[in-house]
Amino acid sequence: MWASVIAVIGTLLGSMATHLVQQRGSDRTASRRDRLAAVTALTVALADHRRAMWMREDLRLSGADTSAYEAARAESHGTRSALTAPLTTLAILAPGLTSAAQDAATATYRMRGAASPRALNTARDEAITACERLVADASKLF
Repeated sequence: MWASVIAVIGTLLGSMATHLVQQRGSDRTASRRDRLAAVTALTVALADHRRAMWMREDLRLSGADTSAYEAARAESHGTRSALTAPLTTLAILAPGLTSAAQDAATATYRMRGAASPRALNTARDEAITACERLVADASKLF
């Protein structure tokens, strides 16, 4: 009889241990998926803002009419605002990436007020490079 009781207790403990191990693995997978989604959302928002800033500044530098520039300016304000949520999410879910994420955003913001088309393209290239560094850092972290 004691052998049966010990066998049942052993089976229950084994089941509980298996459940805890599976749950922990599931939690890690969910956390990794959330961090990956945050990085992806940020890189998309950075690309959108980079494009909007290039369009805006190119119009300004080429002396385009005021209405085209104002429309591009309004779009760039929207894309800049759209960076806030992914930056915040990433800072919370992956604090180790906060610096790289902020660097990528700042590099994109530097496109504003470029002195020439060449300076604009240089700033754009630097923003792309900063975003690529963010992705490289994320791939090491995950």
